[in-house]
Order: sequence, then structure tokens, then C-alpha cells
Amino acid sequence: MKFLYIYLIIINLIAVIVTIHDKRAAVKGTWRVKENTLLLISALGGSPAMYLTMLLIRHKTRKPKFMVGIPLILIAELIIIYLVLHYGYRIL
Repeated sequence: MKFLYIYLIIINLIAVIVTIHDKRAAVKGTWRVKENTLLLISALGGSPAMYLTMLLIRHKTRKPKFMVGIPLILIAELIIIYLVLHYGYRIL
């Protein structure tokens, strides 16, 4: 479990850093992070921090792919965590 907590902290920090970088790049007109990369980071566990960061810095808030997609990813992750915690230990 300790590894999982450390992993989630790291992936959420990465999500914040990448989201802020993409926002700054958008403002400056320089290299951007691919949308698929942002969604992948979200799917790997960074969805809570990425969603909150996007709301706070107003980045991609007009794109349904992100404003609907990331919360759906978060809900799916929470369901998976619940199922693993609730039923996973019984299987083992």
C-alpha cells in the first residue's frame, strides 16, 4: 500500500506540472503537450490533480473531452479501487 500512495503522489505531481506547462506553452504559443498525453497521465492516476489544476488555471475548460472525460476517468478509477479493496482481498 505504501508504494501505491507514493505512486499516486508522484503521478498527481506530474499531472500538475504537465498541465501548468501546457497552459504556459499555450499562452506563449510554443510547444504543447499532446491531448492524448494529458489523458494518459489522467488515466494513470493523475486525474484528481489534473482536473483541479485545469479548473484553477482555466486550461481546457471549454473542451468536453477534458471537462467530462477526466471526471469520468476519476470515477472509473474510484470504482476500480473500491472493487479491488472490497473484493480483491477475498480472491487472494
